[in-house]
Parts: sequence; C-alpha cells; structure tokens
Amino acid sequence: MSNKNINLTNDGIYSLFIKIAIPSSIGTIFQNLYSVVDSIFAGNMISNTALAAIGQIFPIYFIIIALGVGLSIGTTSLIANSIGENDFEKSGKIFTQSFILSILVAVFVTILGINFSPPLIKFINNDLETLLLSLKYINIIFIGSIFIFILMSINSSLSAQGDTKSYRNVLIFSFFLNIVLNPILISGKIFNFHLFSPLGIEGIAYATLISQFVGIFYLFIKLTKTKIYKYVKFTIIPNFFIINNILSQGIPASIGMMMIAVGSYILIFFVGIFGVDAIAGYTSAGRFEQLFFLPLLGLSTATVSIVGQNFGAKQFIRVLETYKKGLFVAIIILTLLGIIIFITSDIAMNLFTDNEYVKKFGSDYLKISAIMFPAFPFFFIGNATFQGLKKAIIVMYMAIMRFVLIPFVIIWIIFNQMGENYNLMFYSIAAMHWTIGLLYYYFCNKKLKRILNL
Repeated sequence: MSNKNINLTNDGIYSLFIKIAIPSSIGTIFQNLYSVVDSIFAGNMISNTALAAIGQIFPIYFIIIALGVGLSIGTTSLIANSIGENDFEKSGKIFTQSFILSILVAVFVTILGINFSPPLIKFINNDLETLLLSLKYINIIFIGSIFIFILMSINSSLSAQGDTKSYRNVLIFSFFLNIVLNPILISGKIFNFHLFSPLGIEGIAYATLISQFVGIFYLFIKLTKTKIYKYVKFTIIPNFFIINNILSQGIPASIGMMMIAVGSYILIFFVGIFGVDAIAGYTSAGRFEQLFFLPLLGLSTATVSIVGQNFGAKQFIRVLETYKKGLFVAIIILTLLGIIIFITSDIAMNLFTDNEYVKKFGSDYLKISAIMFPAFPFFFIGNATFQGLKKAIIVMYMAIMRFVLIPFVIIWIIFNQMGENYNLMFYSIAAMHWTIGLLYYYFCNKKLKRILNL
C-alpha cells in the first residue's frame, strides 16, 4: 500500500504534512485545472454564453460536491478514529455503510436536482440561451452523480489511512483524459474526421462523468490492498447505527459546504446585476482563484486525518500541535499565493476570453481576492481540526455565518445605501473575512483546549 511508511500517531507533524498534504494538493491542482479547462473549452470552442452558463451553474453543481465531500469527511473522521483505536473491523463496517449511503444520496440528488435547478438558475439570470445551456450541462451531471459519490466514498477510506496519493493519481489521469475528451465530445470529431453530431456543452458534462467512472476502478484496487479491506463486507442491508454516525458528522459538514454554494449563489445573483459579462468574468476568475487554494486544501485533508487518528489514540497534545503547525504553514503559503494572484490577475483572464469587459470584471475580483487570501487558513485549518474531533456542527455554524448571513447583510446594505458598486461589494467581503477569521482563531484556541482538557 502507498502509505505503508506513514504513521499518523508517531511521525513528525511537519513530515506528515509533506507526506499527506503534498500528494493531496497536487491532485487537487489537477482537479481544479480540470474545471479551468472546462471553462476554457466552453469559452473558446462554444461561446461566451456557454462560459457564463457553466459559471452560473457552479453553486448548484457545488451542492453535489458538498454532499459528497461532507459524507466523505464524516467517513474519514470515523474511520481515522477507529484506526486510532486499533479497531479495523469497525473501520471496514463504516466504509461499507458509507458506500450504501453514497448510492442512496446520489439517487436523492438526481431526482431533486433535475426538478428544482431550472427555477434556481432562472432566478440568477433570466437570459433564455444561458438558461438552456446551463440545464443541458447540469442535468447530465445530476444523472451521473452516482459516480461522483462512489468515488468520494472509496477515497475517504484511503484518506483516513494517510493515502492521498491514490486519489492524486486519479485526478491527474482525469485531467489529461478531460483534455482529450472535451474537444472530441464538443465538436463530434477528431481533427477533421467526423464521428458523431457535436454535443456542445453536453460534451463537457459527459467528459466529466467518464473520468469519474474510470477513477472508481483504480481507487477500488487500492482499497483492496489496505488493512481494513478484509473487514469490508459489501451488503445492501443498511446498518442504521453506523449510518446515523456517518450522517451526524457528514450532514453538518455537507451543510457547511453547501453554504459555500449558497454564498456563491448570492454573490452571482448580485454580480448578475452588472450583466452576463460580469457573471462570465467573476466565475471564470473564480476558477483561476481555486487553483491557489490547493495547498490549503491539502493541509486541511492532512489535518483531518492526523487529528482524527490522534484523537482516537487519545494523544491530545499532538492534536493541538497539529492545529497550530498547520495554521502556521498555511498562513505563510497563502500570503505568498495572494501576492502571485494580484500580480497575475490581468494575464490570467486572457486564458478564458478576449472580451475586454469580461476580463476587466474578472481581474478586478482577483486583485481584491488576493487581499483576503492570508485570512483563509483561520477557517480551513480550524474547520479541519474540528472535523477530525467529530465536531462538524461547529463548522456548519461558521459556514452559515461566513458564507450566507453576514455577506448577504453587508452587500444588501452597500447596494441600498451606497449604490450598486461591483468592487466595493468585494472589498467589503474581504474586510468581513479578516474580521471573522481573527475572531475564529480566538474561538478555536479556547474551544480546542476545552475539548482536549488541556
């Protein structure tokens, strides 16, 4: 197994960050490049309307990801804790039930998504052409969401054991497969040889699902080589006690993630006031911005696994040490990345479009976003620590305040008192993140010492 030399309860914290966070970050680089590539193909091979269509659908698409990641976090936390307790049979049972749960959730998401996404998209932007393109894309994603959930379920069992390399390999392969499939499926041809009718924006969705489907097989092979696999007994009979435990961790984490989608929905709604060009600029800039979150996401993944196993092993001082060192490393990295974003903001938008108005909206957002980048570690590392401690409810409450309630109130006040101002809206969001981030840091220190009796 790829993580055979990793011991989450004994190895040095910085060493574990390198072994777990770097593979995870590299994988996530390709995952986000995947989204960037989709936007580039949409904007260059189809139209700026298609670019806006993919951008405005992001909050709804992210709900699928939020549910999958939430259940994955819940599963990772529980498996990591049981491994820390040396109860591998329990770990196997947890994975089995998470697999069943992922299928049930996928069916639920598909039915709900296909029926409720049209009015949600129309509320953001009532342009008929953009709406139709968005629906063509997202309905295919909903139908194939079962592959996304199963992939995340298998990955959670590997991540809990410190193996982030396997998922990294899947994401790298998927990225290159996507580059090959997108132009073929969009145009219906290879070079000048016509194979089938052009699929347009639907081709981008099909390319995504094909890549996820292929990844399932690779991760399953990796799972068969782990310590917990011999305790995995696939069944269609749900164990409601285990499922309840997964949901008790997964639902708050999913809701927390969904608040990102809701917050994005709110922001895109207000951005939409400035027109389709503003939506295209802001959402494509967001795709570029996501690339720079990758080291932070890798550190968060490592933090959940390290904290989870050490909490299960009752090594509480080591839990607090993981939080502090993770935060220290993350702040340094995100500060440097914020500077890079600011410097490259104008150049980056040339990747997506040649429309000057779209580029202006995007680059303005990126320059403001760079200011708040060093504040993000306070949220990510704090949240990851609480998830490892099975306190996902704290993460949920923080997400509701940070992504939904406070931003909505702030933007509403600005638009009503100072007029509709694109840049001022994002400057206010930046100030909010810094204020809440510092308060959350104070809260985390107090709460962790209380939970760990230190």
